[in-house]
Amino acid sequence: MAPRYDLVIVGMGSAGMPAAEFAATLPLRVAIVERDRAGGDCLWTGCVPSKALLAASRAAHTMRTGHRWGLPVLDPEIDTAAVWSRVRAVRAEIAATDDDPARFARLGVEVIKGEATVTGPHEVTVGERRLRTRFVLVCTGSRPATPPIDGLDEVAHLTNEDVFELDRAPASLVVVGGGPVGVEMAQAMARLGVDTTILQRGDRLLAREEPELADRMTTILRADGVDVRLGVDAARLSLDTTGRKAVQWIGQLGVRQVAADEVLLAVGRTPNVEGLGLEELGVGIGAHGVVVDDRMRTTVPSVYAAGDVNGRARFTHAAAHQAVRAIRDMFFPGTGKASALVPWCTFTDPSLAHAGLTSVEARLEHGPDVEVHRVELARSDRARADGSTEGVMIAVTARGQLVGAHLLAPEAGEVIHELALAMHVGVKLTDLASLVHVYPTISTSVGQMAAEAAYARASRYHWLVRAGRWASRLRRR
Repeated sequence: MAPRYDLVIVGMGSAGMPAAEFAATLPLRVAIVERDRAGGDCLWTGCVPSKALLAASRAAHTMRTGHRWGLPVLDPEIDTAAVWSRVRAVRAEIAATDDDPARFARLGVEVIKGEATVTGPHEVTVGERRLRTRFVLVCTGSRPATPPIDGLDEVAHLTNEDVFELDRAPASLVVVGGGPVGVEMAQAMARLGVDTTILQRGDRLLAREEPELADRMTTILRADGVDVRLGVDAARLSLDTTGRKAVQWIGQLGVRQVAADEVLLAVGRTPNVEGLGLEELGVGIGAHGVVVDDRMRTTVPSVYAAGDVNGRARFTHAAAHQAVRAIRDMFFPGTGKASALVPWCTFTDPSLAHAGLTSVEARLEHGPDVEVHRVELARSDRARADGSTEGVMIAVTARGQLVGAHLLAPEAGEVIHELALAMHVGVKLTDLASLVHVYPTISTSVGQMAAEAAYARASRYHWLVRAGRWASRLRRR
């Protein structure tokens, strides 16, 4: 029987929706299957609500620190129920517009509600329907990982999947996990008046970031009132005698305990691979999710996987990129290789953006040919004018080639793209000095850092300048 569809997409989230939208521009018969709400984790429990929450917390912090701009200091009376209501309103607006299934239907994509199982290389079953297709794209995302903490089954706790379903913020909170989600939520909660503690198993928050920037962010969090505990292992969750939730942790000082009204687990993600029929079909499943190559192909040639489900880079923008590249590879073979360079940003205040290798990773990979360039935001006229000088920009080069960029700055996620593009196309850091940067902007500091690298390089050849003058004198004679 001939396939009815050219493509069936399983999952209507950060990977599935861009894939469907791109496929709809081609002369293809496309169906997308979703068991829950369109928009996935990003819209409902991840990027969108967390950034709406961070925006509110930043506004509250601005009011409290008005003296930085010569304004009155105001300690706002925060009704967190109103904050949570706005968070839900932002989600609803996006759900009713860009992420509305009806919009995809108008584009010509068939939207199917239900549980999908991949029952063959060219077949997806949804309930009693069997969808015959040339290709399958699995975009089922991930869910919060469950750490090995005793008592999780007996004591209710929060993850990103339900914290935004609360009516209001708790009076106090323990965050278990010091990655991007844990750090963002800890700062937001503290600035909204929540008594917040963060427990991190490692000796540094944000372990994947440039170490100096992660340490600076830790200092900022502590200044915001977050009780940061490093090198501690959360071992047990229980209720104390007052009915509060107590986390018992083990550290260098032995066994300790901290109690709060709520506990938020933020210890990573687990790919949603169960119940899809993938293993039965022979699709390889590894420790981080569905095994794919750089074109998002699984071990079954007609089945692709994009986004969190493959565990390669768990970011909304990476999911969208992978999904679109997968569609290209299906229908324009050989053109769908996904980029290995995936910049990201932790949206604290200031933000912490990352592209390429850290200085530690670069030295391990490139040895002694690594140079680290930096410019403090305290030297930025825009940062001074804005009262936001607590940051730094770092660029990492190997034999002059830009291999890493790390920014702790206001809107660092907006600024990082220039440096990421330079890495993507092989432009050297010193080449960026020839680009005229708008003044005064935070991006001006990128040009400043590049110019200083260029000046340092030029100084090595100062003898040529003298030689040129001597040659000029000889010619005059």
